[in-house]
Amino acid sequence: MKENYTYPLDLSWSTAEMTEVLSFFNQVEKYYESKVEKEAFLNAYAQFKKIVPSKMQEKQLGREFEASSGYSLYRAVKEVTASGKKFVSADQA
Repeated sequence: MKENYTYPLDLSWSTAEMTEVLSFFNQVEKYYESKVEKEAFLNAYAQFKKIVPSKMQEKQLGREFEASSGYSLYRAVKEVTASGKKFVSADQA
């Protein structure tokens, strides 16, 4: 994990929207660093998708976040969604 990385944010988002997007990025971090509760992760992703409905923008933010942090949004969403467990982590997937 890289220290002191930045989050890709769209400055046109409201403070509330930025908070929701950051909450999802935090869930992705928890997935890689410890473990996440599947339901909480998927709820955060659903809120993220309300703010970022475009697949293209989601991929762009994912690339920027991965370049900055080393964490893949795509892989985290895919593996948490596919897991049958209540708590999921990258080292269990």
